[in-house]
Amino acid sequence: MALPDDIRSCTLRNTSFEFPGVKNIYHGKVRDVYDLGDQLLMVASDRISAFDHILPKSIPYKGQVLNQIAQHFLLATQDIVPNWLIATPDPNVSIGIKANAVKIEMVIRGYLAGHAWREYKAGRRLICGEVMPEGLKENDAFPSPIITPTTKASEGHDADISIADIQSQGIVSKEVWDQLAAYTQTLFAKGTEMALARGLILVDTKYEFGIIDGKIILIDEIHTPDSSRYFYADGYKSRQNAGLPQTQLSKEFVREWLIAHGFQGLEGQQMPDMPDEFCMGNIRSLYTAV
Repeated sequence: MALPDDIRSCTLRNTSFEFPGVKNIYHGKVRDVYDLGDQLLMVASDRISAFDHILPKSIPYKGQVLNQIAQHFLLATQDIVPNWLIATPDPNVSIGIKANAVKIEMVIRGYLAGHAWREYKAGRRLICGEVMPEGLKENDAFPSPIITPTTKASEGHDADISIADIQSQGIVSKEVWDQLAAYTQTLFAKGTEMALARGLILVDTKYEFGIIDGKIILIDEIHTPDSSRYFYADGYKSRQNAGLPQTQLSKEFVREWLIAHGFQGLEGQQMPDMPDEFCMGNIRSLYTAV
């Protein structure tokens, strides 16, 4: 498949549609959300974010890949928990039920990687009130998956929060929390099973939920490379035994590049400009191979 010389011309960076009956438009880090009253229309852009900041450059075709992966997993898990999705009329577009979003993200981790590893390496053994065992090395599996929720900030950074603080701050009731935790564990088990069937390990991910008519539903995306981290299962054990990095599918390489160039989204830090070769190299290789 041939790609245009200026591959960045293929990116969908921003939208400004005028749909009939739109009540409000929200431009998120990746999605543009059009409020249609009792439904939402979401356009998955080609923007990419890290550390809760949108990067200056976009990734060609990212939005449609993201949207279609999310659709695949939402349809595959609707027997576990009802979800928001009604239709996907375009590769970049999803339409679904509008619900009152629960103001926490349900992060679940099966392995010591990413943010959890950075905390562990700094000497901390508690994350969101969950104990991380001694003696682990980066990318080791936890004895069982742990839920490490974060706040869902309207602006700025999401932040780790413990179950105890969620309860004490009245974010959700114990009954709702128990149901969210049960859904999260079951969805993660299903995602793990589906990943292994494709030769992948689902390392960690996040789920977002909403409430409509008193019932909890799954909203937003699930099991995408934007919201999840995958390792290649083939060779995982040998790489761990040899102390080698794991081959993964996630945004971690973006975060690592930003960290190496002095940016973690902290106050006073300036976003570095990623070179085109870094942003576009993998896309060109993929499509050239196809």
